[in-house]
Amino acid sequence: MHALKQKLVLRSFSVLVCGLLVIISAQNLRACPFCPGPSKPLTEQLSQADVAVLASWVEAEEGTLEQSGKTVFEIKELVRQPQNANFKAGTRVTIQRHYPGKTGALFLLLGSRGAQIKWDDPIEVTEASFRYITQAPGLEQATTQRLKYFLKFLEHPDQTIANDAFAEFANAPFEHITPLAQELPREKLQSWLASSKTPVPRLGLYGLLMGLCGQESEIAFMEQKINEPAEELRLGIGGLISGYLMLTGAEGLTKIEQSKFRAKEVAFSETYAAMQALSFIWTFGNHNIKKDRLRASMRLLLDRPELADLAVANLARWEDWSVMDRLMELYGQEDYQNRSVKKAIIRYLMVAAKGKQQSGEGPDAATVEKARQRLDKLRNEDPATVKSAERFF
Repeated sequence: MHALKQKLVLRSFSVLVCGLLVIISAQNLRACPFCPGPSKPLTEQLSQADVAVLASWVEAEEGTLEQSGKTVFEIKELVRQPQNANFKAGTRVTIQRHYPGKTGALFLLLGSRGAQIKWDDPIEVTEASFRYITQAPGLEQATTQRLKYFLKFLEHPDQTIANDAFAEFANAPFEHITPLAQELPREKLQSWLASSKTPVPRLGLYGLLMGLCGQESEIAFMEQKINEPAEELRLGIGGLISGYLMLTGAEGLTKIEQSKFRAKEVAFSETYAAMQALSFIWTFGNHNIKKDRLRASMRLLLDRPELADLAVANLARWEDWSVMDRLMELYGQEDYQNRSVKKAIIRYLMVAAKGKQQSGEGPDAATVEKARQRLDKLRNEDPATVKSAERFF
C-alpha cells in the first residue's frame, strides 16, 4: 500500500508536468502534442505587424525611478510600413525601454500603428535569419506548401532559424505534415534523434517525422531509443513511441505493451507517454493498428491503479463497453480508492447511459440499460462521489 501511495504521488506530479507538455485534442491536434509549448513562429509575428524593419543597435540608457530607459536603433532595411509612415533607411527609432546590445547588432523591429507606433520587444537577428524570415512563404499559402520551405531549416546552425523552423512544424496540424512523408530527411532525422546535441524539446517531433518516413532499417534504432533506461521524465518519448507504432503497427504495439505497460518497474512517465501515443495512433494512425487492438492495449492499464482513471476515460471516449462489469468490481477496491478513479468510473457509466448520439454512434439499448442500473447502484452506495462527478460532467 505504501508503494502505491508513492506511485500516486509521483503520478500526480508527472501528470501535472506531462499535462503541461502534452495536450491532445481530437478536434485540434497539432503535429507535435509531445512538444512543450511551441512558440509563435516569426512569420506569424511578422504577418501581424503593421511596421517591420531591420535595424541596428545604436545606444541605450537604463531607466531610473524618475525616467524610463530608452534604446536607439537605426533602420537598415524596410519590410513594411503603413501608408502614412515615413520610415526609410537611416531613420533612427527610439523605443522607450532599455534593451542592452552591441553597436551594429541587428534587430527585427515589429510594431503596430496607433497615435504612435507601438513597438514590440526587438528580436535579435543575423543577416541569415532576417533573410530566412522575410523570404518565408506567407500565411495565406497552404500549410503543406509552407512547410516545404521550413523543412530545409530544421537544425540549422543559426539557432533563431532552427527554433523557428521547429515552431512552424510543432504548430502545424498533423494532417498537413503527412503529405511530406516522401520529402522528409530520414537519415538526418535518425542522426538528430541519436545526437546528444539535439535540443530535447525537439525529439518528440523528430520521432513523429521518423514514423512517417522511416523504413525497416530504422526500427531497431527506434526500439533501442525507446527502451533506454529512464528514471526521470524524458521529453519527447511519446512522439518517438508514436512514430515507432506508425512504422511497426500491431507487432510494435505488442513490444510496447511488454516494455511500458506490463513491466512494473518502468517509470510512470514512460507508461504515461506510451498511453498518450495510443491516443495519437487512435486519431492519426491511419488504421495501421485496428481500433479493437488499441482498446485491448488500453485495457491493460486498468491493472495499474495509478493510471486507471486515465485509462477509463480513454476507454469511454473509445466506446469500449466491454469492461463495464470489471470497472464495477474495481470500484472501491483498496488499490482503487483514489477519488479520481471512482469519478472516472462514474463518468464512464454516464457516457454509456446517454445512449446513441445524433450521429448514430454510441452504445446499444442493452448497454445503456446496464449502465443506468450500475449508476443507480453507485448513487445508493456512494451518493457524494456520484454527485461530485455529475457536477462537472
